[in-house]
Amino acid sequence: MNHWHLFLAFFRSGMLGYGGGPSSIPLVHKEVVERYKWVNDEEFGDILALGNTLPGPINTKMAGYIGYRVAGLLGMLNAILSSILPTILLMVVLLTSLATFKDLPWVAGMTRAVVPVVGVMLAVLTWDFFNKSKKKMGWGKSIGLVAFSLVIIQYLGIHPGIVITGILVYSLTRKDRVVHEQKLPKRGIS
Repeated sequence: MNHWHLFLAFFRSGMLGYGGGPSSIPLVHKEVVERYKWVNDEEFGDILALGNTLPGPINTKMAGYIGYRVAGLLGMLNAILSSILPTILLMVVLLTSLATFKDLPWVAGMTRAVVPVVGVMLAVLTWDFFNKSKKKMGWGKSIGLVAFSLVIIQYLGIHPGIVITGILVYSLTRKDRVVHEQKLPKRGIS
């Protein structure tokens, strides 16, 4: 049953994610976090951050990782194929028919209408991630992290992938340190 659900989840996100990778991220989130609950929001954020540091389409990278996590090597292949199959089919069908209708005003209007929809979907997902970080870290640390990242990326010219990797490594080592400190026995002065 997992293979069928993997196929459906990534086929839907591939089919409805018109406009490239960023438009499919909220759709993948809806499928893997909300519908099938294969990962939670924090894990999804980590997968997304790690996927953004690697080259290639984000939907395919996320499909590969989540497919492998859910059903092993066959799950990975299933998820990757189901995420690229809609693109292949649509390219064949749409490119042959779009060449005929590309100059019509309603076709141009449809393609321009997609941009604000994708923008709103990404804004909602970003706001959701920010609210979750606010609950875990508080307003000050969340705003500080956003400001720090913005300065490093925009003004120092450091690639976002390096910043994301640094934040992930820092947070993982911090979690390990906190878990290790909680396991240590408390020693009092006698």
